Amino acid sequence: MKKVFTLADKAWAGSNLLYKWQKTVGNFIAVAGQDNSVKIFNRHGQKWTELNLPGRCVGMDWDKDGDILAVIAARSRSIFLWDARVNKSSKINSGMRDQMSLILWSKTSPMFAVGTVKGNLLIYNQQTSGKIPVLSKHTKKITCGCWSAQNLLALGSEDNTLSISNHKGDTIRRTTLCGEPNEINFSVMKTDERSSPAESTVSVSVGKKILMLFNVNDPENGVELTFQRRYGNIVSYHWYGDGNILVGFSNGYTVNISTHIREIGKELYPAHNHRDSLNSVAISSSFNKAASCGENSIMIHDLSEIKDNTHVFRFDVETKGLDHLSWTDDGQLLAISTQKGTLHGFLTMLPILGDSFGTRLAYLTSPLEVTVSNQVEGETPVAIEVDIEPTFIAVGPYHVAVGMNKRAWFYALVENEPGFKKLKDFKCLGTIASMYLNSNYAAALFEGKVQLHLIEGHEVKKQMKLFPDDDRNGQILCHALTADYLYYGTDSGNVVCVLVEDLRTVSSYSHSVGVRKVFPDPAGTRLVIIDDKNNGFLLSPKNIKDPCIELPNFSPTITGVLWDNWHADRGEFVAYDKDKVYTYALHETTIYGPRVVLVGSTTLPFSQKPLLLYNGALTCQTASGKTSEVALSTHSFLKHSPNTSTDSPPEFSKQLTQALMLKRFHEAWDLCKSAGSDADWAELGKTCLLHIEVDLAIEVYHNSGNMDMVLSLQAIQGTVDMNLLAGHLAKVLEDYNQAQNLYLSSNCPVAALEMRRDLLHWESALMLAERLAKDQIPFVSKEYAAHFELIGDYVNALAHYKRGMTRNKKFQEHDEACQAGIARMSIRMGDIKKGAAQAIRHPSSVLKKVCGAILESMNKFAEAAQLYEKGQYYDKAASLYIRCENWSKVGDLLPQVSSPKIHLQYAKAKEADGKYEDAARAYESAKDWDNVIRVLLVHLNNPEDAVRIVMETPSIDRVKMVTGFFLRLNDESSAIHFLVLCKYNDDAFQLAAQRGKMEVYADIIGSEGTQEDYQNIAFYFEGGWKHLQAGKFFQKCGLYSRALTNFLKCSNTDDNLAVEMAIETVRQAKDSSMTNQLIDYLMGESDGMPKDAKYLFRLYMVLQRHKEAARTAIIIAREEQCAGHYCNAHKVLFSMYMELRAQKAKIPTDMTTNLMIYHSYKLAKLHRDRGEHLKAGHMLIRLSNYINRFPKHVVPILTGAVIECHRSGLRDSAYRLAAVVMRPEYRDEIDKKYRRTIEWFARRPGKDLEEENTPCPFCGCKLPQNELQCYSCKNNVPYCIATGRHMLKEDWSECPHCEFPALYSEFTLLLKTEGVCPMCSETVRVKQLKKISDCY
Repeated sequence: MKKVFTLADKAWAGSNLLYKWQKTVGNFIAVAGQDNSVKIFNRHGQKWTELNLPGRCVGMDWDKDGDILAVIAARSRSIFLWDARVNKSSKINSGMRDQMSLILWSKTSPMFAVGTVKGNLLIYNQQTSGKIPVLSKHTKKITCGCWSAQNLLALGSEDNTLSISNHKGDTIRRTTLCGEPNEINFSVMKTDERSSPAESTVSVSVGKKILMLFNVNDPENGVELTFQRRYGNIVSYHWYGDGNILVGFSNGYTVNISTHIREIGKELYPAHNHRDSLNSVAISSSFNKAASCGENSIMIHDLSEIKDNTHVFRFDVETKGLDHLSWTDDGQLLAISTQKGTLHGFLTMLPILGDSFGTRLAYLTSPLEVTVSNQVEGETPVAIEVDIEPTFIAVGPYHVAVGMNKRAWFYALVENEPGFKKLKDFKCLGTIASMYLNSNYAAALFEGKVQLHLIEGHEVKKQMKLFPDDDRNGQILCHALTADYLYYGTDSGNVVCVLVEDLRTVSSYSHSVGVRKVFPDPAGTRLVIIDDKNNGFLLSPKNIKDPCIELPNFSPTITGVLWDNWHADRGEFVAYDKDKVYTYALHETTIYGPRVVLVGSTTLPFSQKPLLLYNGALTCQTASGKTSEVALSTHSFLKHSPNTSTDSPPEFSKQLTQALMLKRFHEAWDLCKSAGSDADWAELGKTCLLHIEVDLAIEVYHNSGNMDMVLSLQAIQGTVDMNLLAGHLAKVLEDYNQAQNLYLSSNCPVAALEMRRDLLHWESALMLAERLAKDQIPFVSKEYAAHFELIGDYVNALAHYKRGMTRNKKFQEHDEACQAGIARMSIRMGDIKKGAAQAIRHPSSVLKKVCGAILESMNKFAEAAQLYEKGQYYDKAASLYIRCENWSKVGDLLPQVSSPKIHLQYAKAKEADGKYEDAARAYESAKDWDNVIRVLLVHLNNPEDAVRIVMETPSIDRVKMVTGFFLRLNDESSAIHFLVLCKYNDDAFQLAAQRGKMEVYADIIGSEGTQEDYQNIAFYFEGGWKHLQAGKFFQKCGLYSRALTNFLKCSNTDDNLAVEMAIETVRQAKDSSMTNQLIDYLMGESDGMPKDAKYLFRLYMVLQRHKEAARTAIIIAREEQCAGHYCNAHKVLFSMYMELRAQKAKIPTDMTTNLMIYHSYKLAKLHRDRGEHLKAGHMLIRLSNYINRFPKHVVPILTGAVIECHRSGLRDSAYRLAAVVMRPEYRDEIDKKYRRTIEWFARRPGKDLEEENTPCPFCGCKLPQNELQCYSCKNNVPYCIATGRHMLKEDWSECPHCEFPALYSEFTLLLKTEGVCPMCSETVRVKQLKKISDCY
C-alpha cells in the first residue's frame, strides 16, 4: 500500500470520524467530525468543498451512481444534498418532527430512506421529489438498515425488531430478535442449485454476539450462529464470494464461515490477526481483498486465500489506535480513520492503464506517474510525472501520451535525464475513448470518429485528418495504429486500412455485423477483429481467396488481443479476458490453406492486464502499479532442456503437441531427439507435411529411419507449383478429397486422375477422365469394369468392358483384357454360346480356365470341359468328361492328366472291363499302390513288379499281400527275405521260427539287425543247442557272458572257430572274470585238455598283455624248434614280433635273439642254394654258436658248417667245427658219406680268410661284417635280412612290408633272383626299395 493523503482538522481532534466514499467512481470522500460540517475531499486528499450544518452530522450516504451525497444532522429536520457533478448543495425539508438517526440510498433506484429516533420512516424519491412518510415503523430508534437489489428495505431498531418493507414503505415481514440489531445486510445463501439470483437472505448482528440469517419469505425460521466467547463481540461482518461471510471480533479474531446448508455453522478459517483488539473489517469485491484494523496496524488478506496475510501496515504515530476502514467501490483506495480524529488514504489498487508498442511498455505506477520500460531491449525504465490522473495511456516508439476527457498530454522519450520531455497539451474535438501512437502520428477515437494528426510539427492543422470522410459510412467503434497503417472498424461492419504516409485507403473489408475492436499485428499485415456478436476473426487482406478466418472457440468475454513480438511473422497471438489467456496460432501455409487454431489457455492472475507477449512470456500490469510475467502454459516446451528427459510421457506429449501447433518445429525436433518415440517422430513429420515444410519433413523421416517416406518426399521436393506440391502432400496424408481439389487447382490437373486411379476410386477417376483426359476413358472404364465384376454387378461390368475397347493395335493387350471381360460377363449373364465362342477365340488360356469355372458353376459340364481342354487344363477337362461319362475323351486326355483322382476313376472303369494291364497302369498313375499290387498279384501274376512297388512305397498291408503270395507258393525263404527287406523284422522272425528257417533269417538279417533281433535269434539257437550260432548272436547283442558260455560249449568240429569267437568276445567284454574263465579253458584246467598255445597268445594279444604274449610266443617257437620245425618257429616269432611292434609294445630280447637265430638258419640254406658259400659259411658258424637251440639237428648243422667253411676258404673254422663233430657223442650220427671228409678236416688245421671289417652304424667302429655286437659302444647292431651281416649306415634300406633293415646293395641283388623278402616272404620289387639316409 502507498499512502496518498492524511487528513487532520482541529475540529476533528479526539473524535471518531464519520466518512463515506463516493460510490462507483470513488473520486470524493465526505468526512464529518464533531463540528457542524461535512468536508468533501478529492481522492488525492485535496479539499473540494464543505457543507455547513445546523448540528453535528449523524448520517450520510451516496446514491447508487455516486452523484449525490445526502446528509442528516442533529437538531435539524432538513436533509442536505450535494451534487458532485455540478458541485452544488441543496436541502430538503423532511417534514419529520423527531430527530433523524439513519439515511440510506437505494441500490437500484433514485430514492433514499430516513429513519428517526422514534422509529418513524421517510422514503424520498429524488427523481419525482415524492415523499412517503411511514409512522411507527418501529417503536424505538432506528439504528441500522440496508436496501436489497430488489428494492426491499430492512431496518433494525432498539426495540429489538427487524422489519422488511417494500419501496413504498409497506411492511412485508417483521421479526422479533433476542437483542438489539447492530448491522444488517442482504445477500444470497450458498446452495447447490440457485433458482434465482435474488438477494433473498437477510443477515443481522444481534447484540454483537449472534449472527442471524433469515429468509425474506420465511423470517420466523432463521439460522442463529453463535461464536466462541474468546472471540469477543462482533465488530463487523461482510458477505463475499459465493455465500461466504467474513466476521471480525473485538478481541482481534477474524472468522470465515460458509452459508451452505452442509457447512453452515462451521468455522472455516479462524485467525487471530490482531493481538489485543480489532476495530473494523472491510471487503473490496473488485479488488478481491479484505482489510482489518486493530491497535495501530492494518492487515490485508486475499479473499481467495483468506487465511494468509498478504500485507501488514503499521501506524507507529497513532498512539490511540485505529477506528474504521472503508474501500472505494473499485478497490483502488482504502480510507482508515483513527481514534484521535485523523483520516488516512492509501492507494491499494491502481487503475490498470497501460499500452505497448513493439516491446516498449507504458503503464500507470501511481495516480500521477507513468513508467515507460523495455525489458526485452534492456532499456532503463523512465518514470514520467503527469499533471492529471489519466483515463488512457498511449505509447509509440518515441512518444507517450496520457489524457482524460478531450485532452491529451504528449511526452517525447529522450536519452538525456530524466528520459522524457513534455511536448504539448492537445485538445481533441470530443471525449477521447482511446488513442494509439506510431513514430509520427497519433490517432484518437472520439464520438464515432478517428482524428489522425502529427505528434510533432508546426502545421498541425494541415496535418490533421478525420475519418471517415463520409458520415454515411457509419460510426467508428474501434481503431488501431501500426507503423504504417491505420485500421478502424465501424458499426456497419467495415474494416478500413489507411496508409498513413499518404492518408490513402488501401483496403476495405465488409463484415456482416459491426466491428467493435481491431488488433493488428506488429507489421500491420494481419489483424484480429471482434464484432458485435462477440465473435473473433482473423483478417488478412493479402489473402485474396479467403481474407477472413473465424477464430475457433472464441470466448464472448474476450477483452483484448496481443500479438507475439518475438518473431512477428510467426502468427502467434493471445486473446484474453479477466480470467484466462487463450493462445492462438495462424497456420498461414498449409495444405488446407490458411487457418487459425486454438493452442490452449492459461489462467490469468487476478486483477492483471496483459500488455506484451514475447516468446511465450506474457507481461502483465498489476493493480499495484507493477508488472509481472506469466509463462503461458501453451509454451511449456520452452522450459524443456535437451540434455535431460525427466518429463513424464503425458507431459512430453503435451509439450510436443504445443510445439507443433505453434509451428515451433526446431523446438519439436529437440524434444523428439531427447526422448521422442517413433510415434512422436511420425507426428512431427506429419505436421511438417501439413505445413508444406518438405525439406524439414525429409530430415525428420530420415532421422526416424522411415526411408520409404524420405524417397517419396525427395521425388516431389523440387515441385514449384505450390498447389501441386500441396496436393502431393495431402495424398501422403491420406486426405484424398483435398488432394484432388489442390491438383485441379494446379498446373497439372491430370494428377488428380492418376491419384484416383491409384486409389481405385473408379467413379471419380472416370469423371475426371471425361473432364481432363478423354483418351484415358477406355483404360479407366476397363479398371472400373473389373471393380464391378468383383462386386458382382455384371451388367455394369459388361457395359464398361465394351466402353473400354479402343480397337487400336497399339493397345492390343488392353483390348484383349476387355474382350476377356466381355466373354466372362456374357457367360455370367446367360449368353453362353457367345461367351464360350469368344473365350475359345481369345489367345489366353487363363481366360478359358476362368470361363470354364464359370460354366462349371452353372452345371454346364460339357461346355466347361471343352474350354478346359482348349486351355490345356487337362485335369479339369477329364474330370468333367468323367462326370459326363465320356470315357473315350478321358482316355484321350489321360496322358496329359496329372490328377490321381481321375486316374483312379479311369482305372476302376478299366478293371471292370477286364483290361487289367490298363487298370494297373492307371492305378499306378493314381498312386493307388494297394490296388496296383492287388492287380499285379491276383490278375497278372507279376510278383516282381509288386515287390518293386512295395519296396518303393512300403506299408504293412502291401507287405502282407506280397508275403501271402509267396507263402501260397510255399516259398518261405523269399517271404522271410521280403519281410526283412521291408524292415518288418519281427514278422520275419516269427515266420522263420514257425517254418524252421531261422538260419535263413539270420543270414538275411546279417549286420543290419537291431539288438533285439540278435537277442531273439540267440535265444532261439540256444534253445536248439546250436551253441556256435547262439554265441555269435549273443555277442552281437552285447550279452558277452552268455556268448562265452555258448562258445565254450561248442563241439570239437567247431572248436577252432568257437575259440576264436570266444577270444573276440572276451576282448569286447573287457571283463576279468570272463578272461580268467577263458584262460582256464585254454590251459585245460576246466576240462583237462590244454588247447593250442597260439590261442593263448592270441588272447594275450587282444588283451594287450604283451609280456605274457611274448613269453607264449617264445614257448610256441621253442616247441616248434624242439620238433625240428625251424621255419615254423621263424614264422611264429616273426608274426608275434610284428604284432608286438604294431601294438608299440616292448619286444623281449629273447624273442629278438631267437628270431635272429632262426632267420640266420633260413639265410644259411638260402645262400647255400644260391652257391654263395662264404655267406652260408658265416651263417652256419653263427648257428654253431647257438647249436643247443637245434637239439634234433646238431650233427647235420655242424656237418654242413664244416663243408661250407671248407668250400669258402675258412679252413680254421672248418677244422674247429670238424673237431666238435668228431666228439664221441656226435661221431656215430655223422652221415657215412661225410665221415671220412670230416675226419680229414679234423686232422688238418688251416687258416681262415680274413673277414672284411665295416663300420658300426652307431659309433663308426670297425667291426667284422658278420659281427652283430659293437666292441666299442656295446650296442646290438641291426642285421641285414638279406645277408645276415650287420647294417651299414650308408647302405641302409628296409623291406616295404615288414620294415626290417637290409643292405640296399645286397637286397637288390637278392630280389633280382628271388623276388621275395627272406624275412616276411612277401613279394618285393626292386623299384620298391629306397635307400634311407636317416636310418634312426
